[in-house]
Amino acid sequence: MIQAVLFDLDGTLADTAPDLGYALNCMRAARSLPLLPLATTRPYTSLGARGLLDVGLDVTPAHPDYDALRDEFLDIYADNLCRETRLFEGVTELLAELERRAVLWGVVTNKAERYTFPLLELLGVRSRAACIIGGDTTGRIKPDPAPLLAAIERIGIAPQHCVYLGDDRRDMEAGRAAGMKVIVAGFGYLNGNDPETWDADGIIDRPQDLLRYL
Repeated sequence: MIQAVLFDLDGTLADTAPDLGYALNCMRAARSLPLLPLATTRPYTSLGARGLLDVGLDVTPAHPDYDALRDEFLDIYADNLCRETRLFEGVTELLAELERRAVLWGVVTNKAERYTFPLLELLGVRSRAACIIGGDTTGRIKPDPAPLLAAIERIGIAPQHCVYLGDDRRDMEAGRAAGMKVIVAGFGYLNGNDPETWDADGIIDRPQDLLRYL
């Protein structure tokens, strides 16, 4: 019996692509580069600053200026966390139904706590989450299972009674390694990959479709 659902944040619980793309375009504008359409940056959103700086400025972690550019990007993003970010359509109803069924829910993301907590507050769901694990909470990030194991320890649920929903292969790998059921948010970013190859327990096209797995 499923007693808890854990959500990835970017591309699963919330559509953060517009504001992350905005931060990148601010950097491009400052360098007299043309703005990139959301359709170009959206698939890379789940990769965070690393993926967006690569697609937007052709800068990887091996670049000597990467750390400075990443900090610039994150500072802009921190000031624009929720300009256009919204919960995905159907998430509000899904969370309400989980709560009605007394199924706990939480968030496990690679996004650092300094962005995760205020963003969830702005979205109006922070106080409702049974646990929130950020990318720097445990010192490890997905696909390492440590963040997911920390989440179930906090809420006191065995992994076999938990589902993890995410939109990236790393989410599936981390959930599997933690002993959970894993479902792909097919409505998410997917990083341009085919989720059929991710060995998940299922793929959903709408948030509400998760209920059939419970």
